[in-house]
Amino acid sequence: MGKTKIFIVEDDTFYSKMINHKLSMDPEFEISIFHDGESFLDRLHERPTIITLDHSLPDISGLELLKKIKQEFSDIPVIVLSSQELIVTALEMLQFGAYDYIIKDSAAMDKLWHIVHQANEKQNLFKEIEILSSGIANQYNFQKYLKGSSDPMKKVHLLLEKTTKTNITVTITGETGTGKELAAKSVHYNSDRIKKPFVAINVAAIPKELIESELFGYEKGAFTGADNMKFGKFEEANNGTLFLDEIGEMDLNMQAKLLRVLQEKEISRLGSNKIIPLNIRIIVATHRNLSDEVKNGKFREDLYYRLLGINIELPPLRERGNDIILLAKYFVDEFCKDNNIQKKEFSSDAVSKLMTYRYPGNVRELKAISEISVVMSDGDQILENDIEFNKKNDIEDFLEDDLTLDQYNGRIIKWFLNKYNNNVIQVAEKLEIGKSTIYRMIKEGKI
Repeated sequence: MGKTKIFIVEDDTFYSKMINHKLSMDPEFEISIFHDGESFLDRLHERPTIITLDHSLPDISGLELLKKIKQEFSDIPVIVLSSQELIVTALEMLQFGAYDYIIKDSAAMDKLWHIVHQANEKQNLFKEIEILSSGIANQYNFQKYLKGSSDPMKKVHLLLEKTTKTNITVTITGETGTGKELAAKSVHYNSDRIKKPFVAINVAAIPKELIESELFGYEKGAFTGADNMKFGKFEEANNGTLFLDEIGEMDLNMQAKLLRVLQEKEISRLGSNKIIPLNIRIIVATHRNLSDEVKNGKFREDLYYRLLGINIELPPLRERGNDIILLAKYFVDEFCKDNNIQKKEFSSDAVSKLMTYRYPGNVRELKAISEISVVMSDGDQILENDIEFNKKNDIEDFLEDDLTLDQYNGRIIKWFLNKYNNNVIQVAEKLEIGKSTIYRMIKEGKI
């Protein structure tokens, strides 16, 4: 993104040199110094990334200058430095949009260093969002990027479309690898929060003793090891969307704290009494059945109903029929394009083989299988032998769903129909059953 442009407005020549010396230690900072308000305003149109502002200037008060800055560019962080320790002065500057207020004492330079870097991180994040936002809705178009034309996916697309019209909480369920985070991003980037942050956190990946500080942030000195202040995920996502993946793994104590945040719409960082109001959309995802978790005492009933909102269940890949081939072709095309490989097609035998597998890892596994098949193939066609499956737990996966015998029979027949290109006579001979049995099960919707 280029260098960070910092304007220092400070009438004390010695103090401006101190600031310049401190901040110049970061080679990514490009610094300009102004000793009065007028010369600074003449170059404000250059739109610096960050401004440090002395409270007392010879030609204009710091407060008046702050108002002019915010009138012109409301999004530029302005850090005020002052010799005045009056709380009323600090509050006044903060009320009119100052990013922070620093007293000119012995610790001022270290505080400034930390706050400037913190503000720069936030500005970089906002720039990334702005760069992406113009095309992001197309990037996460439901039908284009949650690919699939099967009936289960059509239902998903319809529900996703409904989520964009309000800020209702969305719960996304489905097996691992079905695309829950992509669905969450689709909701966010097709909503009116498109230009605001989308922040994701995988609850299962964070140790339970750290999850509170990750979500709420903390002040310097809040606990051993808290050497600097840290924004939590809620604060990072404010005005945007927070995606809590694998919410079912959150322990009951943390669930109670999350419920309170959702009810009060505010948080406090650990080690602080300062209340931070929230305007945030919550999207959660889980591979668990939260209703069953409530019955088993592993998930709070009140939190369950608070999160209920619109429930979108992403179907496993094995139930999506020809979507398997559609996705496999897409993954192969993308891999070839990214690696400057001549475009490849699946042979008919390879297509049949892809349709016979159950994909316990779902879309994520299919992507890996498709990419490996490109590498393994020698010509412009991907053959049956170029496709490798992990069959280690295939039988266990097959029996994992606790279906009835009739349902398992339907699944077995469907597997053979896919394998033999829907040749009912051939399948009936292989399974030693009547053709009428297969036709009846198709008619009854069991296949």
